[in-house]
Amino acid sequence: MAKTPAAPAATPAAAEPALQNLPEWDLSDLYPGPGSPELAADLERAAAEAKAFREAHQGKLAGLDGPALAAALDAYERVQEVLGRVMSYAQLFYSGDMSDPEVGRFFQTMQERTTEISTDLLFFGLELNRVEDAALEVKLADSPALARYRPWLRDLRVFRPHQLSDDLERLLHEKHVAGRAAWVRLFDETVADLRFPLGGAALTSAEILHKLTDRDGAVRKAAAKSLGKVFGDNARIFTLITNTLAKDKEIEDGWRGFARPVSSRNLGNFVEDEVVEALVAAVRAAYPRLSHRYYALKARWMGLDKLPYWDRNAPLPEEDARTIPWDEARDTVLSAYGAFSPDLAEVGRRFFEQSWIDAPVRPGKAPGAFAHPTVPGAHPYLLLNYQGQTRDVMTLAHELGHGVHQVLAGPQGYLMADTPLTLAETASVFGEMLTFRALLAAETGPKRRKVMLAGKVEDMLNTVVRQIAFHEFERRLHDRRREGELTAEEIGALWLEVQRESLGPALAFEDEYRFYWTYVPHFVHVPFYVYAYAFGDCLVNSLYAVYEGAAEGFAERYLEMLKAGGTLWHKELLAPFGLDASQPDFWAKGLGVVAGFIDELEAMG
Repeated sequence: MAKTPAAPAATPAAAEPALQNLPEWDLSDLYPGPGSPELAADLERAAAEAKAFREAHQGKLAGLDGPALAAALDAYERVQEVLGRVMSYAQLFYSGDMSDPEVGRFFQTMQERTTEISTDLLFFGLELNRVEDAALEVKLADSPALARYRPWLRDLRVFRPHQLSDDLERLLHEKHVAGRAAWVRLFDETVADLRFPLGGAALTSAEILHKLTDRDGAVRKAAAKSLGKVFGDNARIFTLITNTLAKDKEIEDGWRGFARPVSSRNLGNFVEDEVVEALVAAVRAAYPRLSHRYYALKARWMGLDKLPYWDRNAPLPEEDARTIPWDEARDTVLSAYGAFSPDLAEVGRRFFEQSWIDAPVRPGKAPGAFAHPTVPGAHPYLLLNYQGQTRDVMTLAHELGHGVHQVLAGPQGYLMADTPLTLAETASVFGEMLTFRALLAAETGPKRRKVMLAGKVEDMLNTVVRQIAFHEFERRLHDRRREGELTAEEIGALWLEVQRESLGPALAFEDEYRFYWTYVPHFVHVPFYVYAYAFGDCLVNSLYAVYEGAAEGFAERYLEMLKAGGTLWHKELLAPFGLDASQPDFWAKGLGVVAGFIDELEAMG
């Protein structure tokens, strides 16, 4: 495994006075520590309850009446929530420092322990799916308590055609920690350990990626070259991980009878194949009038014939170079949320007041940003790598949207709070839009408005065009993997192919850019996740248009949508707003918002 030596990383972000005293999360709301008696006791209790549950119910579900099945479901949910709490703590603790071997060992131990315990619960869903529809309806009619779980049962039974025998399902379940999960951990720890040389310092991936938005073009170019060099030096291990996981998916998809690599993700998102196909086709058809047009415009602004790839997210010359203090970022986001709905802002404020956010950049910390829902009995946590730029403020608005959504959906309970990925991005992208629109409305200067519009267009292109390009890269890679293992050169060629198609002729790529596929975590963590971002962005554009046209009562309907969690599918959730993602023109409306912003920028010159 080739690596740049892990010299002590410079932390330039931390040296900024405006970035001192950033909040760090307090995980003691889950457990006091990895060796705490409370955690050990929860594991022991869950193990005992899971074993007792299996002994009491295995082979008997078909004979239970409605109230008895409801009681069994309640017991099942309680044990699952305990296991969810343990793994949430382990994941968050690990995300704080993936480079510490002891932290990694704790995370792996918790994965193995919870997998072992949950094996005793595996029979429950499999056996429920063997109950005939008519018999299950009788039980549901017999018990209001059971009827509450109807959405969960509906979602469970979607997978009936792809369910394997109990022995095979148990084998896949038990092997997960030594299979896919182990390869994901290897990816995470490899990325966390990498250091990227720049100006005499050794930067983490979060720090070096941040340099791609530096005001100095020489710094952007040096950072891009450093990224490409280190990724290229480590391409062998990333290629092995990618090939292994793609083959693993192909094998399991074959056993389960999924026709295409994306099919299982669509089913898990409870979205029809044709809806996803329509989204992808609409975005790809819009490349010329969106990304191709915008990047040609940006090249002209920067006085270039072609835009070097490291300048794709470069700040415009007129852009404010100051570092935005954390308190200002917090107030900006909460103010925008509050102008839409005081209730929304009140939930959001809790994240700042109760140590639910981890913001600083640290060596070993997970790169990027996420919101982890944990369990309804606790609360979500947000991870950021905040470095004081406008995009970091928008990332805060995005992740806080996730967090607020997760809080509001919590009362649905552990089994029904989670939202499908396609809808999980709705609240986050809507939070971004609220923040952007509030900032734009307050700005009267034409130069600042141009900068803000350009920044928003770039964010939308990253969310829509780039994510669909990622989806297309995954599709081609998985299709090609079925013909045999791919080399790093072949994967790099696929990557460059889709980047050129999606970003257009105004972008100039150099050789090292072919390795930039290596660090995208979604390809490894959640295959075919990425189209959910484009789904969410286009959906929110349409949703926001409804809000602007009929604001009366919209906020209340919006909060009710978030509170539904996973109990409703996209057609039911969008119906109160008069929207339907299955209609042919739905995606065109969302993409039209992006095109309209570019029209406005072109008119500004």
